[in-house]
Amino acid sequence: MKADLDLEAYLEEKMLLVEGALQEALPPAEDLSGRVVEAMRYSLFAGGKRLRPVLCLAGTEAVGGSAEAALPAAVALEMIHTYSLIHDDLPAMDDDDFRRGRPTSHKVFGEALAVLAGDGLLTLGLAQLPRAAAAGRLDPWLAAAALEVIARAAGHQGMVAGQAVDIESEGREVGADVVDFIHNHKTGALIAAAVTSGAIIGRASADQLRRLEEYGRKLGLAFQIVDDILGVEGDAATLGKPVGADQLKGKATYPKVAGLDRAKEKAKTMTAEARLALQGFGPEADPLRAVAEYVLVRKK
Repeated sequence: MKADLDLEAYLEEKMLLVEGALQEALPPAEDLSGRVVEAMRYSLFAGGKRLRPVLCLAGTEAVGGSAEAALPAAVALEMIHTYSLIHDDLPAMDDDDFRRGRPTSHKVFGEALAVLAGDGLLTLGLAQLPRAAAAGRLDPWLAAAALEVIARAAGHQGMVAGQAVDIESEGREVGADVVDFIHNHKTGALIAAAVTSGAIIGRASADQLRRLEEYGRKLGLAFQIVDDILGVEGDAATLGKPVGADQLKGKATYPKVAGLDRAKEKAKTMTAEARLALQGFGPEADPLRAVAEYVLVRKK
């Protein structure tokens, strides 16, 4: 990695791009739909790391593409991710009261409007790439290819499957293979799609796409394992949600099936393998390398 790469400055620069694009994509509503748009905005602009859109922009830059060209995909990813958080927090799912340090959507707007706010963000997110293609801002073939990757990662082959197995495994004794499935689908699939959709827009080669997808899947697994660890020994004020909730609910996590020490070793192994997947890329992929290191040491 280049010694002069300032990850904090890079993240801030890309987050500013993403925030501006999100504001443009979801302006405040002034008609009768105002309440559901307010609920959508409440969760979309609740803070957060914007990891997926930043990875999308870093993925396109790693293959020589333009971050601005990948912004529609970045916006789509953040909207879809936020929809998943709203729905995950519902009483029928994980039944969480706090997200990012403040009450979850259903605690503020009620369950019905929270469901609709999630639906609104999902559908608006999926519209971003076709909209950019229709406006002549993105090659239609690239838009379609990137959208297919994102939709597959968000659907029953990805995030939806992971959430379903997560719910079905709650309170049961399961093995590491089940936890791997949950984490690879619920978290890893969309993180991998973030990197590869950006790379597609940057016109990556088949080999580059394969390596970046591997990077994204390893990174996604590491991210979720660290999340599991923070859920045991993290700081509630820093995390913005209670610590120990996964244990109380009997969630399938790495600390539960393997113990904290082995979970930490697994996270280190996954980040090392993620970085290894970037062999052959030049300094343009340094932000991706730095993000892998950040994921391992993050505190929230």
